[in-house]
Amino acid sequence: MHDDPKPEAADPGDLTQRHPVSSTEPSAPATPVAPPASTEGTSWTPDDSPWARPLSPDAGAEPVNSFTPTSEPRSDWARSLDATPPVTPERWYEPAYESAPAASTAAAPRRGRNGSIIVTAVLAAILASAGTVAALGATGVLDRPAPSAAVLAPQATNTGATQPVTIDEQSATIAVAAKVSPAVVKITVTGSDNGNTGVIPATGVGSGVIYDSNGWILTNHHVVEGGDKFDVELKDGRVLSGKVYGIDTLTDLAIVKVEATDLPTAQIGESDSLKVGQLVVAIGSPLGTYSNSVTSGIVSAKGRSIVTDGNDSLTNLIQTDAAINPGNSGGPLLDASGAIVGINTAIASNSNGIGFAIPIDIARPIMEQAVAGKPLSRPYMGISFQSIDRKLADEKKLPVQNGALVGGIDQNGQPEVGVKPGTPADQGGVKDGDIITAINGKAIDQEHPLDATLAQFSPGQTVSVDVLRNGQHVTLQVTLGTRPAGL
Repeated sequence: MHDDPKPEAADPGDLTQRHPVSSTEPSAPATPVAPPASTEGTSWTPDDSPWARPLSPDAGAEPVNSFTPTSEPRSDWARSLDATPPVTPERWYEPAYESAPAASTAAAPRRGRNGSIIVTAVLAAILASAGTVAALGATGVLDRPAPSAAVLAPQATNTGATQPVTIDEQSATIAVAAKVSPAVVKITVTGSDNGNTGVIPATGVGSGVIYDSNGWILTNHHVVEGGDKFDVELKDGRVLSGKVYGIDTLTDLAIVKVEATDLPTAQIGESDSLKVGQLVVAIGSPLGTYSNSVTSGIVSAKGRSIVTDGNDSLTNLIQTDAAINPGNSGGPLLDASGAIVGINTAIASNSNGIGFAIPIDIARPIMEQAVAGKPLSRPYMGISFQSIDRKLADEKKLPVQNGALVGGIDQNGQPEVGVKPGTPADQGGVKDGDIITAINGKAIDQEHPLDATLAQFSPGQTVSVDVLRNGQHVTLQVTLGTRPAGL
């Protein structure tokens, strides 16, 4: 493995795809149709465009442009949109109070013969009540304080255990949408397609996020790839002309620049501190039509590696179940505070709710380079390494179970040189067999592999490299170089 490893062959069991860029003219029925409540047995796929990427590397079937919901019996609670709103049954959530019996509307009996019966009944009731009061008084029940309003209201006890969590999540999502949506843009890309009838225009749509008020936008490389004209549409309706400032040679990222100032921006967060299960929000333009759509979910996993439909290898990705669709590419993945923690880039083929985002910590260096007017570049040490886990530590009898072992394995499974002569690592004193344990104090482990940690720095920076060599801890100073083209 290299600090900037070449793409490896795709695992047939892990077929993933980069986000296709959505067509600007998706096929849709004349009347909008909402997806069925249950999608089992149904499909709903937008029209492909010359810019759309297939949802699966081996997909050969024609795309399905409509859905046919499974026939379901009509529920007694179903209502049309213009019908009277349904009324919640009184026992739907909690027991209702028993109402007092209604007063009898029958005529009162006539006085006379029946008067004695009524008097007798009243006297019996009074005597019985007096006896009951005496009995309750003897037991002390009547001396107890009256129940509070909280006890009398079943809603306060039945809903209090679960409702606060739901309200907090909803409030966070609402706040994030209001805060960040103005900074999320739709990018319409116009290029050319060499068809059978000659060169014809082709368009595609992706998303992006403004991270600097002077017109700097972060998006995906595959969104702008091959484009000649870029129209950037803001939430307020403005459409600005953009140009590609640069593309990333390591990841599927690109920087687009528009000539404007005082634009709304999104805050840049930290992806390294993300926890699995944490709430995240995605904003973008799914299908190229539904601009500023907001979805929410959680961080499903970290450190994922995939091979896209274009046979590009992407590593150290964030996996999320927040709904991501074609057209969401380049849009932000946000934490509960509204800070960018990733850039949505791919979805797993033949899946429902498996999407991937590039961590913002990996994107930050090129974002800063663009604002500073520098060309986009990535750091380079010039080593091959193997990430250490329990299995490798046991096989090689290593003294630690985390870190990066300098020395790689080639495609034939044979050992290869770990430190290439004349590289920054060689000049900094790194040797084959060293175990790199930290970079600038950041520990190297399964969640923080060496390549992802190095990607957070820029060429020309000098970093402290902690290594374990023959049982001794050594700290080296390595000045990072620029990653050569083609690596």
